[in-house]
Amino acid sequence: MRTVKVYQEAWPLHTPFVISRGTRSEAVVVVVELEEDGIKAVGECTPYPRYGESVESVLAQITTVIPQLEKGMTRAQLQDALAAGAARNAIDSALWDLEARRKQRTLSHIAGVELPELVTTAQTVGIAEPEQMAAAAKLLWDKGARLLKVKIDDRLITERMVAIRAAVPEAVIIVDANEAWKSDGLAARCQLLADLNVAMLEQPLPAGQDSALANFIHPLPICADESCHTRESLAGLKGRYEMVNVKLDKTGGLTEALALTQAAREAGFDVMLGCMLCTSRAIAAALPLAAKVRFADLDGPTWLAVDVEPGLHFETGKLYP
Repeated sequence: MRTVKVYQEAWPLHTPFVISRGTRSEAVVVVVELEEDGIKAVGECTPYPRYGESVESVLAQITTVIPQLEKGMTRAQLQDALAAGAARNAIDSALWDLEARRKQRTLSHIAGVELPELVTTAQTVGIAEPEQMAAAAKLLWDKGARLLKVKIDDRLITERMVAIRAAVPEAVIIVDANEAWKSDGLAARCQLLADLNVAMLEQPLPAGQDSALANFIHPLPICADESCHTRESLAGLKGRYEMVNVKLDKTGGLTEALALTQAAREAGFDVMLGCMLCTSRAIAAALPLAAKVRFADLDGPTWLAVDVEPGLHFETGKLYP
């Protein structure tokens, strides 16, 4: 008999996390614990209000399948029982963890992936005044980060980006607008970023307005985040985006994330691996994808004042699986 526990946790951040949608001071997660034959496993998700999720809604979704979980629900059965999203991710992650622990193998091993000894992860620069963002970028660079993800809204774009590039002339920079821009002026903003040697622009327009990118000539790759959840998203992204951001909380777990990554690459998209604000548990569940992507953005736990124990080994801009 399998037992199931579900609960929420709140993890304070050491620094406010500021993006175009607002400011976060803590990471609120939902945890699923499974125990079977004396083996304990865990999965974690981060409910995301942008996708209509709350802690309460995610807990309610998970509760609906607890009887099936207790009777031995498999990952394949889970895909049909719950829609893609945070709730399914917490359960899917726990089921993967259970299999890995039962077989006494790493998650990457049972997923058929060989991980590198070092994963370069983006470190995020939150929204602030230009000089503050430039100072934050320089501090991260001095600590060893070589890939910086700059959060931006629709204000002071030129001032912020010019200041950041001047502070870190050699850094690889990706820019995430989190749906904050409009199609008007997009061409000029893309050219600005290209002139500043920005490697990629993530989700400049609101999801649902992707048609504005059709036949839009742009001088740097554009990545779909909010516009890409599962394999079903890909058909609508062709000719509009060059890259997709895969996150377990969007795909509903590693099972669909692996399939999405393969399908995206076969369709000609580059792939980025992302995360929400979370603990090391959530990053560990995503690690099998780390060797399959162009950019990894896995710095969620580095924003926490204290991480879960045992946590993954992070250094600034580096993750050691």
